[in-house]
Amino acid sequence: MSAVLEPTSAPEEPRENYLNVKHTIASWLLTGDHKRIAVLYLISISFFFFLGSVAAGLIRLELTSPQGTLMTSETYNKMFSAHGIIMIFFFLIPSVPAVLGNFALPIMIGARDLAFPRLNLLSWYLYMIGGACMMAGLLMGGVDTGWTFYTPYSSLYSNSQVTITIVGAFIAGFSSIATGLNFIVTVHKMRAPGLTWFRLPLFVWAQYATSVIIMLGTPVVAITLALVVVERAFGVGVFSPELGGDPVLFQHMFWFYSHPAVYIMLLPGMGVISEIIACFSRRRIFGYEFVAMSSLAIAGLGFIVWGHHMFVSSQSMYQGIVFSFVSFLVAVPSAVKVFNWTSTMYKGSIHFNTPMIYALGFIGLFVIGGLTGLYLASLSTDVHLTGTYFVVAHFHYVMVGGTLMAFLGGLHFWWPKMFGRMYSDAWGKVNAVIVFLGFNLTFFPQFILGFLGMPRRWHYYYFEPDWQIWHILSTAGASFLAIGLIIPAFYLTSSLRSGPKAGPNPWGAKGLEWETDSPPPTYNFYETPVVTEEAYDYDPEADAAESAHHHDTTHVAHQEDL
Repeated sequence: MSAVLEPTSAPEEPRENYLNVKHTIASWLLTGDHKRIAVLYLISISFFFFLGSVAAGLIRLELTSPQGTLMTSETYNKMFSAHGIIMIFFFLIPSVPAVLGNFALPIMIGARDLAFPRLNLLSWYLYMIGGACMMAGLLMGGVDTGWTFYTPYSSLYSNSQVTITIVGAFIAGFSSIATGLNFIVTVHKMRAPGLTWFRLPLFVWAQYATSVIIMLGTPVVAITLALVVVERAFGVGVFSPELGGDPVLFQHMFWFYSHPAVYIMLLPGMGVISEIIACFSRRRIFGYEFVAMSSLAIAGLGFIVWGHHMFVSSQSMYQGIVFSFVSFLVAVPSAVKVFNWTSTMYKGSIHFNTPMIYALGFIGLFVIGGLTGLYLASLSTDVHLTGTYFVVAHFHYVMVGGTLMAFLGGLHFWWPKMFGRMYSDAWGKVNAVIVFLGFNLTFFPQFILGFLGMPRRWHYYYFEPDWQIWHILSTAGASFLAIGLIIPAFYLTSSLRSGPKAGPNPWGAKGLEWETDSPPPTYNFYETPVVTEEAYDYDPEADAAESAHHHDTTHVAHQEDL
């Protein structure tokens, strides 16, 4: 079993690529190149992630004291609302598809670009316009409804900047729709010769399933949010009882999208983990077809579980039983992925490079998040846990732990391909461990808080001072996690200037993206590739010989040192 993979030798002569072909600002802002658009998304998403993280830090500082001394109740409401809205609509949902999907998907299927390059650029501009509207709402006083915009408070009573914030989320939704449409058409129509459906990389399967969810679900939440604005602006009764509306209707419409949105955030990350585990285990993914189909199964089942958010919202007992059963059922395709990943690693030639550490961290956090989700899918325990910090912890383990670890793992995996430079693998591995430990220390105490009855969104708890120790632990973990999220900004950006050249395939991975230059040329390939082998067609005998050679040379070097 090898410790790490050493990068292969790099080409000596630099060739024209998507980064150096033009250097003007206009060439970036008017580009149709999916790779440049991915870089634009990376910069934008990093900015919004920073903003959301600052809000989270202020929340954690406030909760170290039972009296809530740092902010007023109103300011605290605006802070957790800003944190949720920014992180969900402007980081978690677009992060993996818009950055890693935009960059890698066309190259992985042998295409010159996405099917609609101008629509791809428009999706970035829509994302930025939506972000600008959301920022305007924050600067004009903020919004205090939480990221869910629950009625009738959001549509009738709140005096905060609800309308412009909802407009921002609405516009960002169209950005997601444009990206999803582009991915679906590209996968159907632009695959390289020989790249049949069951030769597609699992990352492509995951992006395809995600795009289907985006296309079917996002218009529903767009209509829902638009109706909130209409009710708020014109007094048309849709959701508010005072106007003849039904607030539970809002919950049905909102969660019909927002539970599938969980898989919009998570499924692309699962695709990233499949790529990383296959590469660094040197084996074809065990049960490839089952893993591919499980992505579609998760996409389908995700649309019929929204009612488990409403067990205590006037939903009938019989509806609750059905939604509870289906919520347990959706765990099956998720478990298929986890068991098949571990089966892939079994007897594999595992290389513990940075992306693999992130992938292992993803599995750990996702399993904890998934198992605690069973408590919320069960009618009896959910009644006690609804609206507590247990839900907060579960949500963050699945969404933030899963999506963030997958995003960082994928970024480290494809960074040499994106920019042609290697980063410090030692720093990367240390940082992956810091993120994993910091995340657990931040959110695991919140399971205990929730079980003890601490309601979410409360900023004081002087009536239960025993809860303080768990909040202090959580805030200490958040400080540790913040370090792990800041360090990559230094070693990744420094690698652009001083990192060793990567070469086309520094990881020895399989896939069309590793057959072209790093960074890739403008149209990805100099000649149209033809696919003649199955996905992840690794040769275990050759890799065993490579591992033995690596062990022998290490042993000889050690003897010489002695």
